[in-house]
Amino acid sequence: MQFNDFKGLSLSRLGFGAMRLPTKEDGSIDQAALEEMVAYAMDHGVNYFDTAYPYHGGNSEIALGRALRKYPRESWYLANKYPGHQISQSYDPAAVFEDQLKKCGVDYFDFYLLHNVYENSMSTYTDSRWGIIDYFKEQVKNGRVKHLGFSSHARPDTLEKFLDYAGDDMEFCQIQLNYLDWTLQDAQAKYDLLTRRNIPVWVMEPVRGGKLAQLNEEDTAKLRALRPEDSAAAWAFRWLSNLPNVKVVLSGMSNMAQMEDNVKTFSSGAPQTAEEAALLMKLAESLKNALPCTRCRYCCDGCPQGLDIPMLIHAYNDVKYTGGGTTVSMQFDALPQDKRPEACIKCGACAAICPQNIDIPGALEELTDILSKLPSWAEICRQREEAARRLKG
Repeated sequence: MQFNDFKGLSLSRLGFGAMRLPTKEDGSIDQAALEEMVAYAMDHGVNYFDTAYPYHGGNSEIALGRALRKYPRESWYLANKYPGHQISQSYDPAAVFEDQLKKCGVDYFDFYLLHNVYENSMSTYTDSRWGIIDYFKEQVKNGRVKHLGFSSHARPDTLEKFLDYAGDDMEFCQIQLNYLDWTLQDAQAKYDLLTRRNIPVWVMEPVRGGKLAQLNEEDTAKLRALRPEDSAAAWAFRWLSNLPNVKVVLSGMSNMAQMEDNVKTFSSGAPQTAEEAALLMKLAESLKNALPCTRCRYCCDGCPQGLDIPMLIHAYNDVKYTGGGTTVSMQFDALPQDKRPEACIKCGACAAICPQNIDIPGALEELTDILSKLPSWAEICRQREEAARRLKG
């Protein structure tokens, strides 16, 4: 197993994410299968485990804690998160934190994150009425949180604002990072920002929810011609090894086959070459089939509505690739109505000046139609809470 140093700790580069645990037909967690996977992970050097308050309807913490209790407490590191991004949850950090410790069966968390600091949740995390950051800083002093950080799906400018506010208290940051989102979700800008701020990066969604692990036959053949023994997922993981500020790569493994393949990847094999990395970036462009916006911002200067057109085109490319858009839904919930794509009056000034000849009004009209069919972030949270209640009851 590959390891990285973090403040004197030797962390396995592969982390076991507990958002997509093995489940039974009724949707409940398959505890026996999970414990088998944890045993394999422990036997092969994986020592970092990550869960969160809402995962599996609140049952991930219980199941993972039960599986880990079979091993000495000093042999594994457990990360958990405070759900300030879910507006309907209680803002009381003490009540949530105490409940999490009890559910996981631990006296402290090795790593603790403010969950998803983004455009619409940053005001919650920074609101003095709730005292969220101050509360968890106190838990660090008390030894019940060993290392405090945050996760984020925010745009780079929002991420920078949060770092300006609380960066001195954040020891690490978890972002969505993979060779597709390097450009599709501007992950490069986020990675570069965190690196400049000397904040180590934890990676979530390294294979984009499985999409980068299930390529078509033509693309898979291109990869196998260079690395016959590597899976498509292994290619995505090896690409991340080229980024020195990445310390932990979380994989939400759902079965033993995924665990075995990931352990193999993180235990052996030569680093990815420049040629191989270039092949992945070329592959990413073909996967996106995106509008070729270069963010020159010429379109913004003459927009009578003052729209951030590059950001909207970026969102268009994202939802066109995924067919959905949870991240986009989160970000757009925080946008004023007059800054959303439906505010476009189709004057055409933007398209007339676009160096890439993009039909911007047409793209914004299509984005408006797509978003109208997607649930809002508040609705997504409500659906998750309802699913959690069904599982419990």
